[in-house]
Amino acid sequence: MAKLIVGLGNPGSKYHETKHNIGFMALDKIVKPLNLKFTMNQTFKAETASTFISGEKIYFIKPTTFMNRSGVAVRAFLAYYNLTVKDLIVIYDDLDMEIGKIRFRQKGSAGGHNGIKSIIREIGSQDFDRVKIGIGRPKSDMTIINYVLGKFDKDSQIIISDTLDKVDKAVNYYLQTKDFEKTMQKFNG
Repeated sequence: MAKLIVGLGNPGSKYHETKHNIGFMALDKIVKPLNLKFTMNQTFKAETASTFISGEKIYFIKPTTFMNRSGVAVRAFLAYYNLTVKDLIVIYDDLDMEIGKIRFRQKGSAGGHNGIKSIIREIGSQDFDRVKIGIGRPKSDMTIINYVLGKFDKDSQIIISDTLDKVDKAVNYYLQTKDFEKTMQKFNG
């Protein structure tokens, strides 16, 4: 048995710690206490790290294909390791939730998120587990693109730091219990 935990974002220092990279930020938070380092894997077009937790192999990946092609890396990884959509969890940003809110979901549409659209298109299913992290919507007439590719302001950084702690706790809880339903009940909201 194995699990694949994917954080969505865009590669490169230009996008480091932008709102759209909250999935990458969450994975960095999760792997840090495990003393794991991400390394570039050209085969999967992703930065990868792995370990065993509660006797189960856990793979962490950050696709380097840019957000709109995230599914390419996910499909390749699932196929290579013979994993199914039931073994997949994707962590990503959500514009329609207020900054810092977390929502665990077992399946659903892409909701306009290009990274999720790409994964659904590539793997042919939307029945995978997700962790959505609220980044809110722009308050001014700023375009969505400029907003999601912008960094968090000082107040939001404090909220996001707490949120990433909660995501870390929740994902670890899930990896220990192997029960997504129970994790949803405990951490949604």
